Amino acid sequence: MAEQGSAGNVIAALASFFFPGLGQLIQGRILPALLFFIFVAGGYGVGPFLLFIPYIIVIPLHIWCIIDAAKYKP
Repeated sequence: MAEQGSAGNVIAALASFFFPGLGQLIQGRILPALLFFIFVAGGYGVGPFLLFIPYIIVIPLHIWCIIDAAKYKP
């Protein structure tokens, strides 16, 4: 399977950059994909209604999502 730094992980990281959780889904990890998508997309969705405070948590979570997809080892 894909090793760290391989093309598969790079594609997964890019996918997670544009759509949170998609990189994990590409790697076959359904539960982390759903959790990342729910929390990151939900945080971006409610951010404008709560004075942008959720972005303090959501942006690092999105970065974690990207790094998780990039460093995954099966």
